[in-house]
Amino acid sequence: MATEIIAGMLIGMMLGTISGLIPGIHANTMAGMLVAAEGGLLLILGAPAVGIALFSALVVHTFTDCVPSTFFGVPDADTAISVLPAHALCMQGRGEEAVRLSALGSAVSVVMVMPLFAVFMFFLPGLQPYIDWWLGIILVLVAGLLILSSESPEWSAAVFLLSGILGLFAFRYAWLISQTSGVSSVLMPLLTGLFGISVLLRASGGVMPAQVRSGPSIGGRSLAWHAGMGTVAGAVVGWLPGLSNATANALLSPLFRAGSEGKGYIIATSAANTSNAFLGLAALIALGRMRNGVMVVLDSIGMPSPLLILAGGVAAALCGFVITIVCGRGAQFLGGIPVRAMSYTVIGAVTLLAFLLTGYFGMVILVCATLVGIIPSLVNVRRVFCMGAVMLPVILFSLNIL
Repeated sequence: MATEIIAGMLIGMMLGTISGLIPGIHANTMAGMLVAAEGGLLLILGAPAVGIALFSALVVHTFTDCVPSTFFGVPDADTAISVLPAHALCMQGRGEEAVRLSALGSAVSVVMVMPLFAVFMFFLPGLQPYIDWWLGIILVLVAGLLILSSESPEWSAAVFLLSGILGLFAFRYAWLISQTSGVSSVLMPLLTGLFGISVLLRASGGVMPAQVRSGPSIGGRSLAWHAGMGTVAGAVVGWLPGLSNATANALLSPLFRAGSEGKGYIIATSAANTSNAFLGLAALIALGRMRNGVMVVLDSIGMPSPLLILAGGVAAALCGFVITIVCGRGAQFLGGIPVRAMSYTVIGAVTLLAFLLTGYFGMVILVCATLVGIIPSLVNVRRVFCMGAVMLPVILFSLNIL
């Protein structure tokens, strides 16, 4: 049994690394690959090992997905907003520092999430009916505070509503996507257009600065504070129905939008992504609710022992931290590359990938999202309001309007 468990963990870590390093690929995609090979894997490794492979892939993905967003400015569904300060540090020659900050945020979150895991497992299920009822109202308040505290509330509201309408359209017709992963797939062109291509199209000339090898310049107390806030945000969206890592990043934005070159925000969003993975597992165990595609597959094959899969997730997190640090060292090879040429190359690659994953409907969403994503820079408001693409559909769903 031990050999099968270790093999499953290694397979999961490999898949999580691949999905994290390829822009636009989510751990759900790798879960789909495991499903395709499910019969053989279950026969060879058994259900517990396959379950640990799935969860390990999800955990490692939350570590490694910062690499393409930092160096190439292309987000996935989990790094949509954090791409902005991370890529900005890269353009200052400090890409490795941004990756290390992200890895530290995720690693600290693993430690902090364990007490929350126990609390959520044993105390929150009895409160779930009340939580479900208040969810939509809470999100309306959060969206209102984001807009009212902005530089230009009118334009911020317009961007929020416009992106929200696009999100409603994308989710409503997600079945038109040529692939089978539905809503999960539609996030790829939606968020890539809003937060990736729209930024890369406005890339300046010149060359990528030489990347300096340096550790993260942030104090231990500040690291703990930002990671703690991110862990709590990730825990909330990991438990509440209909929310995602992208929503957690939107909630964190007003707290860390200023100061320290966005380092605190990089830490907080990374911590939220990793925390969300662990608390999504708690929601599956305690409530039988599936927060992402990995949990759906995990539920379908039968949940292994909670302690076993949790231990596998912690071990995968340790390995994910090391893998991310090693990948961050690749920054030294980027110095001197023409920025505009690299941006256009990345745009072409991501567009091709979006077409392969989501077909012609995905291309329509990608183009529309890119056009909407350009608006904030034209009217001088923060790009975070493009998160209306995720938040508005969740609000309407929670209030039973949809």
